Amino acid sequence: MKTDSPYGPEMADPDDTRPILIVPYMWIGDFVRGHTVVRVLKQRWPNRPVDMLVTTLCAPLVDYMPGVRAGVVWDLPRSRLAPTQQWSLARQLRARGYGTAFVMPRTWKSAIAPALAGIPERVGFVGEARFGLLNRWRWGERALPRMIDRKASLALPAGAARPPEWPAPQLRISTEDVTRWRQAQGLGAGPAVALAPGAVGSSKRWTSYAEAARMLAERGIDLWVIGGPNEKAMATEIAATGGPRVRDLTGHDLRNGILAMAGATIAISNDSGLLHVAAAIGTPTLGIFGPTSPYHWAPLNGLAATIQAKTPLPCQPCHRPVCTRNDHRCMRDIPAAEVIAIAERVLAEAGAHDAR
Repeated sequence: MKTDSPYGPEMADPDDTRPILIVPYMWIGDFVRGHTVVRVLKQRWPNRPVDMLVTTLCAPLVDYMPGVRAGVVWDLPRSRLAPTQQWSLARQLRARGYGTAFVMPRTWKSAIAPALAGIPERVGFVGEARFGLLNRWRWGERALPRMIDRKASLALPAGAARPPEWPAPQLRISTEDVTRWRQAQGLGAGPAVALAPGAVGSSKRWTSYAEAARMLAERGIDLWVIGGPNEKAMATEIAATGGPRVRDLTGHDLRNGILAMAGATIAISNDSGLLHVAAAIGTPTLGIFGPTSPYHWAPLNGLAATIQAKTPLPCQPCHRPVCTRNDHRCMRDIPAAEVIAIAERVLAEAGAHDAR
């Protein structure tokens, strides 16, 4: 059967309606990238429902992902196999009647429940010698340059060539949802800049958010600090420096962060999960990169600007969670004035667009 899809000529019978389960990576940014896998699968099998296994933390994202029928919320511990919980999850998966499971992580643990559930087709890279757990093995994972290449390639027919570009993740939030959220938070309807100062590992955190907030506030711009409870101390510092125009919106509920990124005029973020959230929504986003490579880790959606120190360091990229060389210069050498200049340009462009 022929198809207009750029992801290969093979396509399953469109009458096939067996549900598909995706077992994704559960970090926020990686989970957002997982929507690319959904889009590839829906092009191959437009009539097969797609569900995603999801943690409580990431569960709100599923509500905004087109093409995802449901999220199967289950929190497995990270540090142990937890056989009792695996059996409980397997019973739930078996009841949903999945025909195929795509297991994105390469760990042994991630493939246990789909195997116990007896899902007929279990696709994944061999990884940790998972020969008894997967039955549609894929090889060559380490030869693929980026994580998105490894994940999305699993959704292609075996042996199919990678396309020139993968479809970008999408998060769709209605204007009504954003309006209700702003009203509930007591925020006005004017433009605002969302700041996401957090990241997994201190080495990925830009050090000048407080100064940038002060400079933007002096220009009459409202600012929202977005993040989880671990960012509360940073939000307090930023608000103290930036003054009353800065709102601390950090907290436990990721949905709050999603709606904030949807409501913001622009977002400024480190290489973090919220960077991928903002980009997938379509909010103009400035991504600040230091120890990590934008080629490997920037969103597929494209950014309004990718910001790095002008002078590369010999240790870049290092991907270390904590800087052990050059005193964090890859982030310290990015001046607040440079980021503010880009933000003002993007704000002006957004204002001109809204005035049309």
